[in-house]
Amino acid sequence: MKRRDLLAALALPPLAALVPGCAQTPALRGTGDLGLVVERAAGSVVVVDTSARAVLGRVGGLGDLSHASAVFSRDGRYAYVFGRDGGLTKVDLLERRIAGRVMQAGNSIGGAISADGTLVAAQNYTPGGIKVFDAATLALVADVPAEVAPGQRSRVVGLVDLPGRRFAYSLFDADAIWITDCSDPAAPKTTKLGGIGRQPYDALVTPDGRHYVAGLFGEDGLALVDLWAEPLRARKVLSGYGRGQEPLPVYKMPHLRGWAVAGRRAYLPAIGRHEVLVVDTESWQEVGRIAVAGQPVFVMARPDGRQVWVNFAVPDYDRVQVIDTLTQQVVQTFSPGKAVLHLEFTPRGDAVWISSRDDHRVSVVDTASFTTLATLAVDSPSGIFFTSRANRLGM
Repeated sequence: MKRRDLLAALALPPLAALVPGCAQTPALRGTGDLGLVVERAAGSVVVVDTSARAVLGRVGGLGDLSHASAVFSRDGRYAYVFGRDGGLTKVDLLERRIAGRVMQAGNSIGGAISADGTLVAAQNYTPGGIKVFDAATLALVADVPAEVAPGQRSRVVGLVDLPGRRFAYSLFDADAIWITDCSDPAAPKTTKLGGIGRQPYDALVTPDGRHYVAGLFGEDGLALVDLWAEPLRARKVLSGYGRGQEPLPVYKMPHLRGWAVAGRRAYLPAIGRHEVLVVDTESWQEVGRIAVAGQPVFVMARPDGRQVWVNFAVPDYDRVQVIDTLTQQVVQTFSPGKAVLHLEFTPRGDAVWISSRDDHRVSVVDTASFTTLATLAVDSPSGIFFTSRANRLGM
């Protein structure tokens, strides 16, 4: 073919544009401004565009999403959704379809994806333990039972990814933290730390990957593991932060992945109390408390760390408060809707998306002016997850 004929051929429009009825190829686009919102009652998720502030489509057939969470592939194309019924579903955000699905447990409450993006791990109540899957095929590659006695397993909570192909998690019924290295998934190696405190119920890893912190339900305090130290050991911090006060009823357990680390300070929900604890992340000592409107559930920092946003358990779950981290004061209180369940910041923090389950809507709020930029109709929305999480450790 002569050079001018080749150039002319390359300039032709695609066949779909020339032949009536030929299927159209989806328009090219990136994934950096995509995300999903869980429709917990319907067993579906809606795919959203955070730039256009719009719903792009819906993917159904995901099972029981009453306690669903999601992680993302490193390229942001796929979401891995963990259902309460043990379903693990791989969702293609660009084609808005199920790309794979396995029923891997009887009762599951979340999961993680390895730092290299090759492994997806699910944390399970029934049977207790973690299961690890190939991220491309969802083939099971490792099964680590949380066996604490012959025939007895613990519920697993607080699963996070660590640098390398490692996962850290807590055993609620065994007062333990386990760290499993899946460098060779066929022969995972687990380090077991016991006696870490009563009933660890959720956890996080700090953004630098150094500290794994588990909240304790059975006592005032937290369990802390310095992941850079050898040998690994757990120690208690913030012991007795209730300072002998009468324990209050807990209406909803805080979700500790929402803990906010802003600069050298961490902002933590005080279990059952109308307070946010302020902790120095160098010493892991309490340096302050901030009174808030109710029992905190999610305590989340804007990406730049200047603000911390808080939502609450019943009976205050219609409210959201904003803390200015410079003054350590609540600077805004508002009610975006009934039953606020989750908040998620856009990648650079210009806006926050807030789900209001009982009003069947998601509100998009400007984080500078606190004005509502958009509202989206979503059926019983709960968790909101954006692809920017793909580039964050522990998310």
